[in-house]
Amino acid sequence: MSRSLSKGPFVHPSLFKKNLNLKQPLKIWCRNSFIIPEFVDSVFNIHNGKSFIQIKVIEDMVGHKFGEFASTRKKKCFQKEIEKEVNNGANKSNFS
Repeated sequence: MSRSLSKGPFVHPSLFKKNLNLKQPLKIWCRNSFIIPEFVDSVFNIHNGKSFIQIKVIEDMVGHKFGEFASTRKKKCFQKEIEKEVNNGANKSNFS
């Protein structure tokens, strides 16, 4: 369910207090904060539960939440299974 229009977008109060023109990216733990137009061209480190992911805010991101751009899930990689299939196929062809 979306947030009420009368309330407006939620932005953590600590983000307003910080200087956005610093060379170092700002660390953010509040993934539920909305990206507002004042954050455009700023760099943020968004916490994904284990580490920080560096994101540079562009105009297309305005209106979305920070958490949408820092995935908390690890992508599965089946590289070992693919290598086994390739090796088994090569071995079969050598014996025939």
